[in-house]
Amino acid sequence: MSKRDGMNYAPQGKPKPVVKPGEFQFAAIALDHGHIYGMCQGLIDAGGELVAVYEPDPAKLQVFVQRYPQAVPVSSEMEILSNPKIQLVASAAITSERCALGLRVMEAGKDYFTDKAPFTTLEQLEQAREQVKKTGKKYMVYYSERLHVECAIYAGELVNQGAIGRVVQVMGLGPHRLNAANRPAWFFEKDKYGGILCDIGSHQIEQFLTYSGAKDATIVRSQIANYHNKDYPELEDFGDAMLVGDNGATFYFRVDWLTPDGLSTWGDGRTLILGTEGYIELRKYVDIARDQKGGHLYLVNADGEQHIKVDDLVGYPFFGQLILDCIHRTENAMTQEHAFKAAELCLKAESSAVRIE
Repeated sequence: MSKRDGMNYAPQGKPKPVVKPGEFQFAAIALDHGHIYGMCQGLIDAGGELVAVYEPDPAKLQVFVQRYPQAVPVSSEMEILSNPKIQLVASAAITSERCALGLRVMEAGKDYFTDKAPFTTLEQLEQAREQVKKTGKKYMVYYSERLHVECAIYAGELVNQGAIGRVVQVMGLGPHRLNAANRPAWFFEKDKYGGILCDIGSHQIEQFLTYSGAKDATIVRSQIANYHNKDYPELEDFGDAMLVGDNGATFYFRVDWLTPDGLSTWGDGRTLILGTEGYIELRKYVDIARDQKGGHLYLVNADGEQHIKVDDLVGYPFFGQLILDCIHRTENAMTQEHAFKAAELCLKAESSAVRIE
C-alpha cells in the first residue's frame, strides 16, 4: 500500500481471530474502490475466511486474487448469493450502486458490509431501512477514518472514560490527495459518487456522532465548491459544514481534494475533540515536518499535557465485533441506526449545500 494513495488505504493489523477457522465465511462482490482491501483485511485479521469473489473486470479481479488467492473467482453474483455457507458480502461498488447490491444481498439472507458512502440519495437510504426491517440482516458501513485508525479508536475510549469530561464540540479535517489520473471515470460524475459531503464527508459525520454521543443532528450550513479542478466540472474539490447535535454538541468539518504533492501521505487528517474538562487532538496519518508516521494523539486535561503514539495499543476491534454481531445478531460493533444516521446527515448536508467559488 502506498502511503501517498488514500484510494487504496488498507492498514494491516495483528491477527486477532474471534472465531475458529471456517466458522465465518464471507465473499467480495464489486471491487470498484480500493477500500475493499481494507475491508477484507480487517475481516481476515479477525478470523473471517474469504472464500469467493465476483468482479466482471478481469484486471481488478487479477489484482485481488493475487493479494487473496484463497478467494475463488466465480462467474456470477448469484453464485455467491445462493451459497448458504457465505454469511456476509463485502463490497466497494460504484457509490450509486451500493444500495441496490445491498438489497439483493440482504434478500438472499446475508449480511452486507459496504464501503462508505453507503448511499447517494435519501430514497436509497429508505429502501435499505425497509429491507433491514424485512430481512433482519445488517447493512454495515466501512467508515474507515475511524474504524481503521488506531488513534481514532483510542480517542473514543478516552472520551468514554471521561478523560475530557462532556464533549461539547468536534472539529474534523479530512483533506485527500486527488490523484486524478488514477481515478475511474465514475469518480467524477456526481450522480455516481454523490458529492464531496456525501462521499468523504460521511467519515466526518460518523466521527462526530461517535465522539459526541449525539443520536441526531441539524445541518446549520453546508457549502461546496470546485476551486481548482475545472477540467472535471462535476467534481467538488472542497466542502464544509456546521452541525448541532440533539444533545447540544456542535460540529464543524472540512473535506477537500487539495492535498499538495509535497505532503508525505495522502491527506493530513485531523480531529479535535473539545470537552468540558480537556481536549484531544488526533493527527491521524502524519505529524507534518516531524514524523511521517501517523497515529499521534494529544491529550490535555487536569493531569497535564500528553502525546501518545498509538501503535498496537488498541488494534481495530470493529471487525471482530462485526463478525460476532453477525453470528449472535448483536450490535456491539456499530448499531444499524448509527450507520444509517451518519449516512442520512451527510446526504442532507450535500443536498442543502450552497455552491461557492
